[in-house]
Amino acid sequence: MAEEIWPIPKFHFSVEWAGNEVGFQEVSGLEMETQFIEYRAGNDADLVTKKVPGLKKNGNITLKKGMFRGDNLFWDWFMDVQTNPERRETVTITLMDEEASPVVVWTVVNAFPVKVTGPDLKSDANEIAIESIELAHEGITQEAA
Repeated sequence: MAEEIWPIPKFHFSVEWAGNEVGFQEVSGLEMETQFIEYRAGNDADLVTKKVPGLKKNGNITLKKGMFRGDNLFWDWFMDVQTNPERRETVTITLMDEEASPVVVWTVVNAFPVKVTGPDLKSDANEIAIESIELAHEGITQEAA
């Protein structure tokens, strides 16, 4: 009998940078795109422009997690980059299967925070305080494990 193949669930993942493995509620923005260039040679008889790949463009990555007492990891990194703009980190995001084995690994190169957001505060809410950090970067590689 053939083995059944199922899609990978997206809820079991880990994020690591600077030797810290941090538990996150959500990771979004794992995207890259290529801008295109329209070109038409002067002697092209088709009278149609050609589209050729141009520069790559990387979207920012947003990480969200619950807040803990004394945890200033986001704020400390953000403030450090303000005075030390060369501080970049490699961020590794690993999607795992039900046995905690890596399935897909994204490596984010030269990441640095461009935005830190604290939680929305509501007196009538019964929710966890969530903070987020937005990272700019210089590229993503994806490796299937």
